Amino acid sequence: MLNSSVGAFQSSFGHPIIDAHCHYGAGDGFTGPWDTRAPLKRYLMRAEHVGITHVALIPALARNYQLGNRQVAELVSNYPERFMGFVSIDPLDNPHTIEMTITSYVGNRGFVGIKIHHYNGRITRAVCEAALSHHVPILWDNGDDPYAIELAASEYPDIDFIIPHLGSFSDNWRAQRACIDIMHRQPNVYADSSGVRRFDLLEEACLGTGALKLLFGSDGPWLNPAVEIEKIYALGLSAEHLQMVLGGNFLGLLQKRGRAILNH
Repeated sequence: MLNSSVGAFQSSFGHPIIDAHCHYGAGDGFTGPWDTRAPLKRYLMRAEHVGITHVALIPALARNYQLGNRQVAELVSNYPERFMGFVSIDPLDNPHTIEMTITSYVGNRGFVGIKIHHYNGRITRAVCEAALSHHVPILWDNGDDPYAIELAASEYPDIDFIIPHLGSFSDNWRAQRACIDIMHRQPNVYADSSGVRRFDLLEEACLGTGALKLLFGSDGPWLNPAVEIEKIYALGLSAEHLQMVLGGNFLGLLQKRGRAILNH
């Protein structure tokens, strides 16, 4: 837990800088750091150093997200000026459980979206229907399967899908290139920049209006936000597009579906 004396981040950039993808709390798999524990102490020092003002928190990977969601909710409640949450869902849970979990977090506890991961299973209609009814985006790590993105986005045009890692954490350039194509063609498909190693693909994602579909994310605390944000500055974007990638696009998603705007 954070010390209560730690103040809100201050940005020298003149507008919010939002890390749209950071994990926090305890997992239950014990196969690696990603499903054991996501501590924030060192991440927060690094984030403050590079001017990150707001962080979207996601529980560490787990088979049961009850503990992780509660831990994120507690931190968001204690520091609403800095954090917001994505409620993690096992897409293979029964539809009633999915709906009840989302209802208990989204809208009244500082949660602004839904997170699902291929670690738990493929996306389902139950998840999409819940997102639709609550008017929230889905942060969807789909495990290098761009064609599933195409199908879901076409089936649910009123849901905004955010695809982490430009479609592949495993450096699958085929999946990332396909994700870029889908992001440019499907108005409801966005991507975050976390963990992308092939820099040319990040540049390609920003061609034309693509900078309006990319969100800065670090995949902290395991990846360093200072390294991840430097890739965004190195893109050579216009001041307007840089502002959008670093926070404006995320804010636009919240405003678009009627979500609460960040506390400053």
